[in-house]
Amino acid sequence: MPLNEALLSQSAQLVRGAQRCLVVSHIRPDGDAIGSLLGLGLALQAAGKQVQMVSEDGVPPPYRHLEGSQQVVHKPDGEFDLTMVVDCSDLERVGGALGGIHQPDINIDHHATNLNFARINLVDISATATTEIIAEALPAWGLPLTQAVAAALLTGLITDTIGFRTANMTPRALRLAADLMEKGADLPELYRRALVNRSFEAVRFWGAGLSRLERSDRLVWTKLTLEDRRAAQYPGRDDADLINILSAVDGADIAMIFVEQPNGRVKVSWRAQPGYDVSQIAVSLGGGGHSAASGAEVAGDINEIQTKVVELTRPLLNGGHRVQSK
Repeated sequence: MPLNEALLSQSAQLVRGAQRCLVVSHIRPDGDAIGSLLGLGLALQAAGKQVQMVSEDGVPPPYRHLEGSQQVVHKPDGEFDLTMVVDCSDLERVGGALGGIHQPDINIDHHATNLNFARINLVDISATATTEIIAEALPAWGLPLTQAVAAALLTGLITDTIGFRTANMTPRALRLAADLMEKGADLPELYRRALVNRSFEAVRFWGAGLSRLERSDRLVWTKLTLEDRRAAQYPGRDDADLINILSAVDGADIAMIFVEQPNGRVKVSWRAQPGYDVSQIAVSLGGGGHSAASGAEVAGDINEIQTKVVELTRPLLNGGHRVQSK
């Protein structure tokens, strides 16, 4: 559905009047988070504004080729007259990127579990990616769509739809991809860098998870420990997109991965086939996301959490939290 015109107009007044802008996204950023961060940040810069782009965990290697990635810092510095949060369903996901700001000005997101935490909330759950919302809002904000902005926004669209193949794909998203290509974004190259290329360390990290893959009925899962990360010399705190490999297992309706974090917590990710809603389980554990792709971070021992969450998820296969297919 289109963005709320009244909210879009209110946000446009803030954007047009601002000179010092802070744009932040979530911890362990994915392609949509980085694409949104860079796409919006670069567009603001192209309009002559001072911009800080902040991601507590920085920019993952698959997205460092994007223009502006070297400008992303881990925490904000200074004062701002406009604060924008992108691709975050709640403020806890931001980590320390807001530097003590309790209520941002604008929240731009497409997650159904978004808590509407900002002064103005541009939340469109029909959008396939947050970059889709930003692309549609740029004209109202008076911001230019340069080649660099187009490349960042298309990266978010590619990654959040896993190459235009998720169940929520729409003609609107495909038309946007064509528009961004016309602005100079190189679709084949962006696709290759975001979804095909993997570092040697990431593939070694995958090996640890694949070696202990488990299955029960139509549920598959595995775990990645801190020791696995050290052994593979993988630098990130994520699963190197292994969850998308698990979701391709034939006959599996729900896939999960448990990734041990250095702070005594475990990142849990779910992927589900159409007809299953895993978001409510994620919400019950303090997380959120979409019906088919959700996550949560839980304190405790990875083995105990794995056992608990598998049992919480298993009832979905027998009709719990089913959603109507379109």
